[in-house]
Amino acid sequence: MRMIEPEIAALATAKSLLLNPYGLTEDHLGRALAAIFQHKVSYADLYFQYTRFESWNLEEGIVKSGSFGIDQGVGVRAVSGERQAFSYSDEISELALNAAAQAVRSIASQGAGRSKVVSHASSAQARDLYVATDPLGSLDPTAKVHLLEKIEQMARQRDPRVRQVMASLSGEYDVVLLARSDGVLAADVRPLVRLSLSVIVEQGGRREQGHAGGGGRFDYSAFTDEVLEGYSALAVDEALINLDARPAPAGPTTVVLGPGWPGILLHEAIGHGLEGDFNRKGSSAFAGRIGQRVAAPGITIVDDGTLPQRRGSLNIDDEGNATQCTVLIEDGILKGYMQDTLNARLMKTAVTGNGRRESYAHLPMPRMTNTYMLNGGRDPGEIIASVKDGLYAVNFGGGQVDITNGKFVFSATEAYRIENGKITYPVKGATLIGNGPDVLTHVSMIGNDMRLDAGVGTCGKDGQSVPVGLGQPTLRVDGLTVGGTGES
Repeated sequence: MRMIEPEIAALATAKSLLLNPYGLTEDHLGRALAAIFQHKVSYADLYFQYTRFESWNLEEGIVKSGSFGIDQGVGVRAVSGERQAFSYSDEISELALNAAAQAVRSIASQGAGRSKVVSHASSAQARDLYVATDPLGSLDPTAKVHLLEKIEQMARQRDPRVRQVMASLSGEYDVVLLARSDGVLAADVRPLVRLSLSVIVEQGGRREQGHAGGGGRFDYSAFTDEVLEGYSALAVDEALINLDARPAPAGPTTVVLGPGWPGILLHEAIGHGLEGDFNRKGSSAFAGRIGQRVAAPGITIVDDGTLPQRRGSLNIDDEGNATQCTVLIEDGILKGYMQDTLNARLMKTAVTGNGRRESYAHLPMPRMTNTYMLNGGRDPGEIIASVKDGLYAVNFGGGQVDITNGKFVFSATEAYRIENGKITYPVKGATLIGNGPDVLTHVSMIGNDMRLDAGVGTCGKDGQSVPVGLGQPTLRVDGLTVGGTGES
């Protein structure tokens, strides 16, 4: 089997954790793949995974809960036409591997399916986007507790109205190894950390919340005092702003979306609709529209899995293909979709390195990595000044999206009224309602301040969750419907 450069070190680590302790060699992997091909299949792969993870949670000044776990196993997949047969085992051994391969052969002979067993190659070079480190060992337990206590103290010291502080720290050390029927052997060592902070403030019997945090593919040393101060300031200030918020106006409104995290609207309402499987099946609002104008001029959207240390980045995707920067929409014209191997083959297009899975116990599918809109040419202040009466949405909470038509509902957690080109007062209860593809055509101004999120995004699809990144510059969207409790 040929190794994908520069992953030799990652391959050595993966073998030391996933093959050597169980007496497995590359020859065993080759024989398992050969056994699958005794039935009529066009492709097969083996996905080994070792994950060590932890979380620490602080509330009321005390670390009240913590968890640690190790998960490992192997997933075996066979592909024939549009059908996929899949089997997995949480035991790694020659016996379990052969049993999973046998189960896949059985499923493949009868049709698509999935079971649990108990007891086209990419020519692109792989990336080296993050240090292959174990973040869990970057601080001892005492230091991890101290880190949470420190950010709590920072939040409380920022304002006497802070009544409650909740903080959590989590880390993951993920090692994957792929063996493919086309001869590729690939591996990746993936660190991931995240720090989250939530505060509750109170004034005159009124309580409000604020949230902040961040993370990425590095270790806990990234959470310096300066970073912790930034998180505490964001969380506390958001909560205090909402203490003075008035009811949001309702009705068609000019909305200015701030940079960074408001890209969650772009991710949910548009990004999913650009994934290959939805378009192959014709269920996306963007299906069959390659080469057509789908957005206002100036809008360029990419999915980029190659950004160093970003939460959504990967050296290789979960099919062993190198990640890349894929232009989805360029100057308003639809250029392509995000593709895994299966959908790319069926749609007769190139793989984009977007095959992702939650774990060894799941099939891969086309998923986003870091999806964001590129800069325009307008100064953010100019955009605000252009609005006579509207809404400035800085931060978002939850939302719902129908991928088939792009309709969405999103709640703003921090927003302000714009009057005569100036931000006047904060509002509460603003809900943005619209259609993702339609919104793209109503963007009238694009800022020059593109920003990525802080590194907290997790995306769900078909029951699988994966870490992602997102971002955008400041945008002016005309005629967006706002649901609120105040008068327009």
